[in-house]
Amino acid sequence: MPDTAESVLPAPLLVVEDEPPMQSRLRTILAALGYGDDAIWFAGSLEAANTLLATQPFAMALVDVGLPDGNGIDLIRVMHEQDPALPILVISTWNTERVIVSALQAGATGYLLKERDDVEIILSIRSALRGGAPIDPFVARRILDLAGKMAPLAGGAEVQAGPTVGAPPLSAREIEILSLVSKGLTNREIAEVLSLSKLTVECHIRNSYKKLAVHSRTQAVFEARASGLLR
Repeated sequence: MPDTAESVLPAPLLVVEDEPPMQSRLRTILAALGYGDDAIWFAGSLEAANTLLATQPFAMALVDVGLPDGNGIDLIRVMHEQDPALPILVISTWNTERVIVSALQAGATGYLLKERDDVEIILSIRSALRGGAPIDPFVARRILDLAGKMAPLAGGAEVQAGPTVGAPPLSAREIEILSLVSKGLTNREIAEVLSLSKLTVECHIRNSYKKLAVHSRTQAVFEARASGLLR
């Protein structure tokens, strides 16, 4: 009898990674999630990835930033423009603020560092597949550090931009729901946890989007963390 859990896994997956050892590691990680070799497509360059994207749709993409023929962020931007709902998870060694923020702004669903162990990567991939926005703890700290840097004002004055200064006026319920979104829960699961209707949860999330001036769950979680509304 076929495995029911495996049969409903979103597939196929695109893995954009040029290092053979990391390709092998990700193959093992995805196998632990229930993905067979026939559900995983590997691309070792931007050119190879674009060729695959032109031939078929994918349910999710795992992308490295540093590729032999260009920047993975450019690929993320193209994929996000073609399909804004596509989960795109960066798994890379690059950890500078500029690269991290650029990847998230381009449309990445989440950002992980390769140094994380297999269990952490498995949990993050599962979260992204369920609509979550997994962010590596080190990456989250760098984002918060960036948000807390000194910001120059007119006339040369400076103020310390603390995490709650200028934070959008989200309600306690909206913050509570965004916290659950950041953990990878779907709208239906959030509704069950909070004993609300799915429609009410969706309404709170839409209101959060407006207040944060964003258009996706990933961006909402990113902005809420940067504003000090989420830990």
